[in-house]
Amino acid sequence: MQQFFEFPVTPVSTFDNFVVCDGNAGALQFARRIADPDDPENLLYIHGPAGSGKTHLLKAIGRVIGASSRRPVPYLSFREPVTVDDLCRAFDSEEALIVDDLHDLPDDSDLRGALWQVFNDFHSSGRKIAMAGLNAPRELPFLDDHLVSRLLWGLVARVDVSDDHSRQMILKKIAGDRQVRIPDDVVDFILMTTSREVGDLISAFEAVYRLSMALKRRISLPLAREAREKPSAGGMI
Repeated sequence: MQQFFEFPVTPVSTFDNFVVCDGNAGALQFARRIADPDDPENLLYIHGPAGSGKTHLLKAIGRVIGASSRRPVPYLSFREPVTVDDLCRAFDSEEALIVDDLHDLPDDSDLRGALWQVFNDFHSSGRKIAMAGLNAPRELPFLDDHLVSRLLWGLVARVDVSDDHSRQMILKKIAGDRQVRIPDDVVDFILMTTSREVGDLISAFEAVYRLSMALKRRISLPLAREAREKPSAGGMI
């Protein structure tokens, strides 16, 4: 009889457990270069849709650099409220500048100026910089024009997981992070009944997973259909 346990979902983002496909192999290669202290390249900007692996790569870069310096590298996301003091304090005397969700940078001239100053300090000193956002550099709202130009000087990689094989791999990776197995027919069902946006696919899997835990039933095609027919069931836990 199968037993069910609620495992904490705290997967560590590394290069080794990154789901590699045709649409993100280049970004992975660039990320490894930025993390390599012997590589002269020191600037990377990654862009692409939500759920495509940008954050994973940023945290993997920070993890490698932090291991080399024996000091954790701060990770900052503009998805959360950030003040000028937060930004300056987070990266004071750090080995690398890791900033995510640049598309969420607010329309704040002081914060925009502080980000440019911190970036310039790191770039001038040759320290590593890795940033990410949904949009290409020229399409980022509220970003200082000087910073847009500098981002284009470095490595720029788009992550694209628009093919079904990549989506299948991502769904299986997410299930693996939760220490559960997702059958192929469930993966196919999610792909057929959900939009092709990675964020929506992840949400669909999470609904099935939560229903599985709530009902103490293994993930199966009938369970996936129940989760699809009764979306509210996913919030039972």
